[in-house]
Amino acid sequence: MRTLSGRVAVVTGGGSGLGRAMCQRFGQEGMHVVLADVMPDRVEQAVKELVAEGLDVIGVQTDVTSQDSVNALRDATLERYGAVHVLCNNAGIGAGAEGRLWEHDPADWKWAFAVNLWGVIHGIHAFVPAMLAGGDEGHIINTSSGNGGISPLAGTPQYAVTKAGVVTLTECLYAQLHEVTDKLSASLLFPGPHMLRTGLFESWRTRPESFAKERPRATPYVTYDAIEAQMEAAGINIKYTPVEDVAAQVVDAILADRFWIHPPSESSDNSLKARTASLLNRTNPDYLRAVPG
Repeated sequence: MRTLSGRVAVVTGGGSGLGRAMCQRFGQEGMHVVLADVMPDRVEQAVKELVAEGLDVIGVQTDVTSQDSVNALRDATLERYGAVHVLCNNAGIGAGAEGRLWEHDPADWKWAFAVNLWGVIHGIHAFVPAMLAGGDEGHIINTSSGNGGISPLAGTPQYAVTKAGVVTLTECLYAQLHEVTDKLSASLLFPGPHMLRTGLFESWRTRPESFAKERPRATPYVTYDAIEAQMEAAGINIKYTPVEDVAAQVVDAILADRFWIHPPSESSDNSLKARTASLLNRTNPDYLRAVPG
C-alpha cells in the first residue's frame, strides 16, 4: 500500500495489548479504525480512550470463534466506512492447559483452535471477498508467534500448534492473493522476540462457557507474575518488547509490502537456524525447549 491515511483498518483482539496498540497507531496514521474484541467492556474503554486522543475509532463486540460474528463485524465496517483496506487477524489466547499434551483437557485444544486458528480463517472468509470486490489496494496481517513459527516451546503445545497453523495459512493466502490480484497482499507477524505484556497468558479469566473445561483444573492458572518469578529463578533476563514498537513495525511492513514481520534478534535468529539445520541435516530436534516450571 502506498498510503494509510484515509483508509479503513479492522483489528480483532483490539481491546488491549498489541491489538489496542495497532488500533492507536493506525489512527495516528490517519486511518478510520474498527476495534473488535470479545469483551464488551474492553471495547468500550479502549474506544473511549482512543477517541479522546482525537482518533477516528469505533468498536464492535466480536467473537472470532463464530463466522456469523465476524461477518457482522465486516457488515458493520462496510456500513460505517464503505470499505476495508487493512485487516489484522490478531485475536489470540493461551488456553491454560496443564500437564503433558496427552493429558490435556480436550476443551483446551478446542478453545485454542477456535480462537487462534479458526479466528484467522473466519476473518479471511469474511473480509477478503469484500476487499477484492472493493478493487482498492489492501493488506491482511495475521498474528502468529515465534512460539510455533520459529521454534516451538515444548511446554505450550496447544499455542504452538495453532500459531504454526497460522504460518502456513498465511503463506498460502499470500500466494493465492498474488495469483489473482496485484492490489492485495498479506503479512505474517511474529510480535517477539521478547515477551509482550498482553492478556495472552491470562485468557482463562474470560474463557466462555461454550469452551468450559471438561474436568476440574488441578493446578493454579499461570499468570505473568508467576512466569516472571520462574524465569528470574532460572536466571533468565526478562526483556519486554513495547507493543507500540510492534505496531510501528506493522505499519512499516504494510507500506513496504513485507511478508515477514519480526524484529532482528540473536535468540530468535539462532532458534530459526537451529530448526532449519535440524531439518536439512535430518538430526533430532535438540533445539526444542520447555517453558520453565
